[in-house]
Amino acid sequence: MRRIFPAIIIISIGLSIYAQDVAQWRGPNRNGVYSETGLLRKWPENSPKLLWHFDKLGDGYTSAAVTGRGVYATGLIGNKGFVFAFDMKGQLLWKKDYGAEWNQSNAGTRSTPHIIDDRLYLMSGFGKVVCMNCSDGSIVWTVDLVKEYGARNINWGITENLLTDGNVLYCTPGGISVSIVALDRNTGKLIWKSKGNGDKSAYCSPILIRFQGRKILVTIMEKHICGFDATTGLLLWTFGYINLNSIHANIPVFVNGMLFCTTHLGDGGVMLKLSDDGSSAREIWRSNLPDPDIGGVVYLNGRLFGTGYSNHKLSCSDWQTGKELYSLRELAPGNIIANDGLLYIYSQEGKVALVEPKADCFNIISSFNVPLGSGPHFAHLVIVNKRLYVRHGASLMVYDIAASQNSHSAPVIVN
Repeated sequence: MRRIFPAIIIISIGLSIYAQDVAQWRGPNRNGVYSETGLLRKWPENSPKLLWHFDKLGDGYTSAAVTGRGVYATGLIGNKGFVFAFDMKGQLLWKKDYGAEWNQSNAGTRSTPHIIDDRLYLMSGFGKVVCMNCSDGSIVWTVDLVKEYGARNINWGITENLLTDGNVLYCTPGGISVSIVALDRNTGKLIWKSKGNGDKSAYCSPILIRFQGRKILVTIMEKHICGFDATTGLLLWTFGYINLNSIHANIPVFVNGMLFCTTHLGDGGVMLKLSDDGSSAREIWRSNLPDPDIGGVVYLNGRLFGTGYSNHKLSCSDWQTGKELYSLRELAPGNIIANDGLLYIYSQEGKVALVEPKADCFNIISSFNVPLGSGPHFAHLVIVNKRLYVRHGASLMVYDIAASQNSHSAPVIVN
């Protein structure tokens, strides 16, 4: 969640400044790094306190989206996708369907809700983009990317965690003639469309780079890493990038002109450097560490952290060179986020761990096994307001990780 408060309050006639309430996948900057304060730096022996859980979400691999208004999650029940809205104590406020959802191979919801104030945005596995009211789940508008922009579905369903910039919503149809579209997030109407290079989409969620006064939209398509001018849709550059199954589910990470992308069963990790004006990109280094399948990576203090799908290692690498600094054969594969210098890892074996990355090794401080749910442990962790949100199949679990354990007194709710 991101709250933006102006440092200087300007009072003038006709001028009002207010904070937006935003939730998006992988945290406030889409890079897996959260900025909470006052959290436990060691958990109780069994686990942090479980405040509440809900066990009827249906099938899904998405994370919770948390704002000041509530907690939102998606799930597949039958052949329909549903959004569930909860208050902070876990009481179900409403449950609304948004139409057909992916019920074929690896059935379940794929798009974590993206929320701005009173609007919620998501994409179904069939390429339907939906805007809903957060207050009651009523649908404001929908756009069918297959019918309107020639989107082509892929083996495990179109998958994208949506991205906005102001009133612009970006989507990736991956059509022959339309690669990327920019929509008005208030109406769903087209702002621009880009032909791109004809690649299909590839399960990637885009990022928006602000570099040298330019906005660049970066995503990974079927066979290329692509950079688009975010204002016009012009394809600026491509970089050939292969995965044997055309799966590029790890969101790119950008720091100071350098762009890291990683995939398993293919080209591994690659570091690109953007030109001074952002109009091109060149390779700096390659490495097979880390190579998560869907778990993402995080950048902290000049180092890159992630889990390996091929070698089952949690690794620390130098950001500038890709050289492995140290590793640990635990907790991998899995997804990874960070807060206040510590790593939070959710392994695909169902263990959640709090890990300190030291100068020359990892220190596993605390861990617990996820007690509820079934199926793969794929959903990424979320930290908001001193709470840790863990999704496993139909179950959403909310843990108190505040340093002061008296900060929450809500009882555990069993649904």
